[in-house]
This record gives sequence, structure tokens and C-alpha cells, in this order.
Amino acid sequence: MAMLTKADDYPIHQTPEPIAFSGTDRNFYDRYFFNGYTRSGDVFFAAALGVYPHINIMDAAFSVIVDGVQHNLHASRFLNSERLDMHVGPVTVDVVEPLHSLRVRVADNEYGIKADLTFVSRAPALKEPRFTRRNGPRTMMDLTRMTQNGTWEGWIEVKGKRIEVKASDYVGTRDRSWGVRPIGASDAQPMVPPMEFQFFWLWAPLNFEDRITLFHVNDDEHGDPWNLSGVMCPLGREAKPQEMDRVSYEIDYISGSRHAKSASIFFETRKGEKTRIDLTPKYHFYMLGIGYGHPEWAHGAHKGDNALGYEEFKLSDIKSYAPPHLHIQAISDAVMTLPDGSKREGCGILEQMVIGPHAPSGFKDILDPAK
Repeated sequence: MAMLTKADDYPIHQTPEPIAFSGTDRNFYDRYFFNGYTRSGDVFFAAALGVYPHINIMDAAFSVIVDGVQHNLHASRFLNSERLDMHVGPVTVDVVEPLHSLRVRVADNEYGIKADLTFVSRAPALKEPRFTRRNGPRTMMDLTRMTQNGTWEGWIEVKGKRIEVKASDYVGTRDRSWGVRPIGASDAQPMVPPMEFQFFWLWAPLNFEDRITLFHVNDDEHGDPWNLSGVMCPLGREAKPQEMDRVSYEIDYISGSRHAKSASIFFETRKGEKTRIDLTPKYHFYMLGIGYGHPEWAHGAHKGDNALGYEEFKLSDIKSYAPPHLHIQAISDAVMTLPDGSKREGCGILEQMVIGPHAPSGFKDILDPAK
């Protein structure tokens, strides 16, 4: 396999080696994620494209919820070390203007899911704190992510039904992450003795008329955060984000599940100014639709060259909160109460993946539900 690739002709090297080499960890990845939704929440879509240089795979997915049905299109191919060829089957991602505008296209295919969508930022891209988590001496996660909120323009077609996407009504979020996390086949020789898996994750990028906010938290089993961030930012490409000095949350679960019935986020500045954001989930997008925890189309899965797959299901038919339906994004209404008592109404998502013990939630086992 040739080690020189198209990317080597750009002045982007960080080490003396060709771009094809990404350190020594086989789990290195580089990934795009997108979501978009109407401000009323009646349509939701998501897309992803992942690059896994050391297992020579690139995969992508596009998912859309319309009329209560989630449609999931999956694609995978061999990377052939060319990271700049950002297309997998019918799915293509183009960087129109770095840190400002990107385009997602889904070409004609046998499953009748097509799209041509352009994302334009509402605010600057925000770098989240670096995520580093170990399983004993092994690195489970070590990654950087940037997140950006914006508007969408274009169209989606679902089995002959065309949906016009206008920036006046469609907002959403895109992120880029890269580094190390579990991908592809499971470890052939895991740690001994086995360690109980625990992961508590909430992520809430929100859109308001005059600003955006971003919140996330990773808690350990005691409820102590090992990665926590809250940011508020006015609109505009040159806007200055304000990082919060204190960030906390409260979550009320749906009985018999690990999914939120409601949640509140609390921001406090160094000056003691307090903001509260209350979230009310409306329905769930199941992240398996773009590969997260999918039993067949998981990120980096070896599906062969030029593989394409599809499934659909009614949201009302999903009764389980267990994998592969545990990891969700809840399309939510948001109400922000600012320090002066004024309110802003907005919308966004509350992503949730809660596995294992979490003392503040009352969880003691791998998947015991809320009472």
C-alpha cells in the first residue's frame, strides 16, 4: 500500500511521517457529525462520516425522522489511505468554507433516501475540553472535539416525498472529533480481571434566537465529573464565547428507563451571574441510525468494500431503553432564564448515554432503570 496520499501535498503535517500514519493506536479515528431539525421539532435528520486510518475503513450514514418514522441509511468502504476522498457510497461531505460552512449530499440510491444540505454557522466553532479516559493502564478515550451551531438550507427526499429545508426554520449542530476511542471489532484480549463498564454522558447544544449554548458532562460512578463544560455565545462569526465558571445539571428520568423526562442546566459566571436552562424532550432520535452502537453497522465495522444498508422503524414501536436503543438524542424545547429574570425560548437536543452505576441517579448496576 502506497503511504503517500493526496493530503501529503498540503502543509498540514504534524510529525515527520506521512499523513497516512496516525500515531500507533489502531483505534485512531477522525469524524464528522451533523444534526438538523425544524424549530418546531417535527423533522429531524442526522449524518456522519468516519475515517479509521489504521483499519483502512471509511463509513458514513444519513438518518431522517419524518411522520414518526426513523429512516437509516448506512454505507462503508475501504479507505485506501485517502482521507481527502470524503464520500462513502451515496454519502458525501464537502468543506465549503472551513469553520463556517459544510455540505452533506446523499445521492440517488436503491432505498429512496436523498439529500443536498448546506450547513452555515450561527456562531464560532467551540473547542471542547480534551476527553481522556483510561481503563486501568489502557487508553479508552483520548480525543479533541469542536462543536458548532448553525442553520441548514437545501432539501431531503424520503421515498419520493420531498422536504424543503430553509435556513429560516432549520437549525442544528455539527461537530468534528479526532483521536482515540473504541472502533471496529472488540478487543481480542480485554483487561483482566474484567472491569465493569461505566459511562455517564449528557450533551446539549442549544439554539436560541440571539445566542447559542453548549453543555456537556461526563460523570464517574460517584457522580463526580471528569469532563464538564458550559459555554454561552452570541451570534456571529467573530462572536466571543463565554465559558462558565460553574456548571451543573439536574435530570428527572422516565420511570423504567435511563432516558430523561426533563432536565435543567445551571450556568454561573465568575461574577456570580446565574442562568438556568430547562429542557423538555419531545421525542428520541436513536443514535444507532448513524452507527453509534449499531449491532451491524457500528463505527469502523468491516462490511467489505462499497457496502450499503438500510432500516426503518416507527418511533412508537421502540419500547426498550437498553442497547442498541440506549444512546439517544432527545429533540427538546428549551427555556432559558437569564440573570436579570428575562427568558429566551429555544430548541436543541439532549444527548444521553448512561451505562453502569451513577450514584446521583440511583443506578447501581449496568442497566437498572429509574424507579
